[in-house]
Amino acid sequence: MILGHIGARRGSKGVPGKNFREIQGKPLIDWSLDMLFAHPKVDAVVVSTDDEEIYAHAIAKGALEIGLRPAELATDTAPKWGVWQHALEASEQALGQQVSAFLDLDCTNPLRVPEDITGALSLFETEKPDMVMSVCEARKNPYFNLVEPDEDGALQVCKKLPGGVWARQSAPKVYEHVGCVYVVAPEYLQTAKTIYEGRVLPFEIPSIRGFDIDEPHDFGLVQYLLGELNAGRL
Repeated sequence: MILGHIGARRGSKGVPGKNFREIQGKPLIDWSLDMLFAHPKVDAVVVSTDDEEIYAHAIAKGALEIGLRPAELATDTAPKWGVWQHALEASEQALGQQVSAFLDLDCTNPLRVPEDITGALSLFETEKPDMVMSVCEARKNPYFNLVEPDEDGALQVCKKLPGGVWARQSAPKVYEHVGCVYVVAPEYLQTAKTIYEGRVLPFEIPSIRGFDIDEPHDFGLVQYLLGELNAGRL
């Protein structure tokens, strides 16, 4: 039993109402929600939200009825992990059975393709980690071109290696954590307190598909990228 999940809180400091804002002809959440419903490996879908309109929209499409999320999980400081734990527990009660994999898609990452879900699930099934997390190669590297001020205010590279790193290609590979897809073992989600307590494996995607909508101007950029993706140019 693979449970597909989307978290869609009502509030947003950067872009108010962004999860239900229309992009390329449909609400932002539907770029993720429709993909879950269409994927052959997803057995059930749930949306965790404090927004009555989003909740009714999800139920009408066929999502599980778990009610609105608790108030303490509806703030902008509420941890994603706690939201996931509540959604898993409520969904298992609604289903009347245990879930074998908890699959989460951030609804602010509409550029994923079905192969991203398939690939992450395959990695989870093959390697049997506690969690699979989508990543992309970081544009900036803390061993080379990310800097921070020292106690005197002078800039130093964030992570130093003996002899230094003088070319980006020579620096250790680092990733950006992106919200394209997560797959979590239910027993790990139920017992761990944070994401990184267990064995978390990276599922690498192209950086262009890891773009997240955080600011108002991001909508225009993502709208353009969606057009390029749908035309087969990405």
